[in-house]
Order: sequence, then C-alpha cells, then structure tokens
Amino acid sequence: MSAPIAFAASAASGSQGPPPSLTRAHLELLNPPNGGCTARPGAAFDTIEFHFNPRELRFTKSAQWRRSPQRNTRRSGVPEFQGPDPCRLTLEMFFDATDTMDDKVVKAVEKLFTCVVPTDGTLANAKPCPPWVVLRWGVLSGFTAFVRDVTATFTLFTPGGLPVRALCSVTLEEIAGVPPRQNPTSGGVGTHDVHVVVAGDSLAAVAYRAYGDPNLWRALARVNGIDDPMRLRHGTRLIVPAREELADAR
Repeated sequence: MSAPIAFAASAASGSQGPPPSLTRAHLELLNPPNGGCTARPGAAFDTIEFHFNPRELRFTKSAQWRRSPQRNTRRSGVPEFQGPDPCRLTLEMFFDATDTMDDKVVKAVEKLFTCVVPTDGTLANAKPCPPWVVLRWGVLSGFTAFVRDVTATFTLFTPGGLPVRALCSVTLEEIAGVPPRQNPTSGGVGTHDVHVVVAGDSLAAVAYRAYGDPNLWRALARVNGIDDPMRLRHGTRLIVPAREELADAR
C-alpha cells in the first residue's frame, strides 16, 4: 500500500546554493475512469491553482472496529477489526482578486464546485463520476482522491457586489479502489501515479521520491519507454506504478 503523501529527498546538510523559488500548490484534475469510479483514472485535464499556498494540511486516517455484545459479564466484547477507512485530507484555499478586481475568485470557486458533480463524459457513458484530484505542491504529491465537500465563504466584494476574496474549506477523500493489474503477458503495468517533469528533475530523483531507491530509475525508464534518461523534457508525464508492479517491469 502506498503512503498518502510522498516527498523528494531533502538537500544535503550544510550545502550552499540559492534559496528555492516559490512553488505554487495546485489541485490536478484527472478524468475519471470510463469503467466506473474504482478503475484506473484518465489523463489530467485541468488544474486549480492556489492563489496562496496553504498554511497547513490536515490528514486523517481511521479504522472500523466492531464489538459484539457480551451477556452476563461486566466486560465489553472483544473488538474485531473490520478494515481501514480511506485517508482524508482537509485544507483551506484562499482566493484573492483585490489586485485586479475581476472575476477570477468567482471562477476559481466555480471550478472547485464542479469537482463534486459528474463530468460530461461519465454522464454520457451512464456511469456518472466526478473528476479525480491530486494535490501537487513542489516535492509533495498527495493521494489520488475525490472532493468530498467544498465550503466557500466570500469575505470581500466590489461596490457592484462582485466577490473578490474567498476562503474555501476542501476535503479530499482517498479513492478506495485499487487499480487492477494488467495481464502480465501484455508487458504493461497498472498506473499508480503520474509525475510531471519539471526543471532539474531526473529519473533517479523521481525513483527516490516514489520508492526511496534511486537505483530503480532503470525500471522506471523501461515503463515509460525512455531511451535517453539524461534528456527529460519539461512537462513530460511519467507513469509511476506501484513498487511491486515496477518489479515486474525490470
């Protein structure tokens, strides 16, 4: 089972260099699967940019237990484990348009609300499903989830009544289904995550971030059909499968 979040390796202690540039957090929107909400997702089709990076990220993980009633005793029943609940991430998104006094706050909130309604494509296929989302923030990559709820509070308006500031509380819930594996004879692997290449990225760094082992860059290259790992193009989308699936591709 993969960890809810993944971080890249920290810089070596005592190393010198320029301070890192500010990286904006964003929600990446993925096309939901055609075969239902527990299959493999489609490609990313949009993003929701944070106007200001979140101050905190609150993760919640719990489990279900059951106790059977015990008669003629003062002791409670023995708890029986029923299974884990999905991981949840709660965060706040602050939108502000006081510099431009336009409708970009309204558009951002409207886009958030579209994340809790089915996409046109799934409605056409008679299997309605909202888009899947992943939180991306520099070296942090959250779990694949759906938006459970959104609460938007508009706090500032123009004299004409246009909202130019809003605070949104968003809860993301981990997708419960596990992507099915492909037939081993097909030579393919099931998609676990997608990484978008940015400046300075390397396959070794991506492998370390995903698996804690930079030596897995060769298997990662085979999965993605990369012949020259030294020439990764900015914006390339890398398939990052689960570690056990990556082992099948080595």
